[in-house]
Amino acid sequence: MYRIFVIEDDRALAGAIRREIESWGNEVQCANHLQNIIPEFVEYNPHLVLVDIMLPFFNGYYWCQEIRKISNVPVMFISAASDSMNIVMAMNMGGDDFISKPIDANVMTAKMQALLRRAYGMGSSIPVLEHKGAVLNLNDATLLYQGERIELTKNEFRILQTLLENKGKIVSRETLMVKLWQMDEYVEENTLTVNVNRLRKKLEKAGLAHFITTKIGIGYCIT
Repeated sequence: MYRIFVIEDDRALAGAIRREIESWGNEVQCANHLQNIIPEFVEYNPHLVLVDIMLPFFNGYYWCQEIRKISNVPVMFISAASDSMNIVMAMNMGGDDFISKPIDANVMTAKMQALLRRAYGMGSSIPVLEHKGAVLNLNDATLLYQGERIELTKNEFRILQTLLENKGKIVSRETLMVKLWQMDEYVEENTLTVNVNRLRKKLEKAGLAHFITTKIGIGYCIT
């Protein structure tokens, strides 16, 4: 069973696509927040994305590019604008296939199954962590927020990864120090404090103030 994410502003069409895909035993989620797709995409962690080109706020090309910054999930464009220019544009923007409206359910299903077979013959996953619209890419140790890529040092990445993996829980200073020590040289408490403060400044500069909360005498948490 695969998870399919549908980005379509025509609710009637989205519903029809959903019913067709579910009839094959797959799960479907239709995007609810077309002005900010990425947090919903990350939380659902789909195996395939269907995206319309003409959307409110930002078009499908834009969202495909944003998805490509954090994932190689297969993306299929759906559009009434099926001229060669739009098809070429869709492929150049990171799309894997294109289906024209009005949609033929059999053609859509066949194309989806082909993409899924190619992408997940050996299984796959999306290596990201997300919180409040901020997406941590575990492949390249960068943080993406509102279209801005935030570069992190090795220790800043490890700290943020550990806090996000334990979201809602307090992570002790000792735990963070062991996390850093396992990968590198011994880390003194003052060094940990300096790294956390530098990470906070980067987050605040990007608009993520109060992202990390200090629990005095215990540790840190992301809530």
